Amino acid sequence: MEETRYDVVGIGNAIVDIIGRCDDAFLSKHGLQKGFMRLIEARQAEALYGVMGPGIERSGGSAANTIAGLASFGGKGAFIGRVADDQFGKVFTHDIRAIGVTYETPPAKSGAPTALCLIFVTPDGERTMNTFLGASTELGSGEVDAGLIASAKVTYLEGYLFDKPEAKEAFHTAAALAAKAGRKTALTLSDAFCVDRHRDDFRKLVHHGVHILFANEKEITALYEVNSFEEAVIAVRGECEIAVLTRSEQGSVIVTSKATIDIRPEDVAEVVDVTGAGDLYAAGFLYGLTRSLSLADCGRLGSLAAAEVIGHIGARPEKPLHALARSEGLVS
Repeated sequence: MEETRYDVVGIGNAIVDIIGRCDDAFLSKHGLQKGFMRLIEARQAEALYGVMGPGIERSGGSAANTIAGLASFGGKGAFIGRVADDQFGKVFTHDIRAIGVTYETPPAKSGAPTALCLIFVTPDGERTMNTFLGASTELGSGEVDAGLIASAKVTYLEGYLFDKPEAKEAFHTAAALAAKAGRKTALTLSDAFCVDRHRDDFRKLVHHGVHILFANEKEITALYEVNSFEEAVIAVRGECEIAVLTRSEQGSVIVTSKATIDIRPEDVAEVVDVTGAGDLYAAGFLYGLTRSLSLADCGRLGSLAAAEVIGHIGARPEKPLHALARSEGLVS
């Protein structure tokens, strides 16, 4: 087996998040449906960027957020994702490297510009996302570093990549490389609409190639086309080694072939922005798993990270997660 150099390598859309506050009137004026994510074209992204107030610009995307959270815990992470050789591509590259994540995917010299996600946060903490996927969806198998995959304990795959054939191929290549190296593969379903588009493929992958599945309540019920969370728990049991199912304020449930573990949510003084809650939950869980902690403690680390990130604007932790985990007695 290749020498272990990383805890987790994430593969996903490389997106620059631009996060700003607004009120409901702003959303109405610009025809934005509160609390939803929509895909937009380059011209729409440029127009919305022009009317945004002050914002935070940083590397983003679901899997990238998870790897950033892992780094905050003190884990060793790497990321594979495609940006263009432009201004926002440089923002993404600098930001993700600055937080201690290995990122070596070469920027594209041609094709679409770097992906952007314009996130409008209203006073109640809801986020309305407008995503231009740009260069991120043009990731191909040639950019999947076999040595990197083989040197990581877990390869973490972002479900959104299934939306383009080239990225889907990269996805399967990475899973096959991880299996060949005797490593674990994790998948996050990403979004209920994404599940609706790719249900059969996701089910096959979960059954045959995924060890750890992450999904929220809407995603897991969509995957198995059932009406209740309880039915989804029954359906997913035994489909993979571990299914990690999040339920917002109801906490989370970890499902294995032999056990169901309920994890309570951490207390949050005020929900400011729920962006990235699921991504950071996955970061905490994977950090614990790669250190051979109990599944219950892995879940607690996930809840801790999710609670931290929803207490402020943005999908990245503001407090070092390792220090929070140590204060709770979860790590030394």
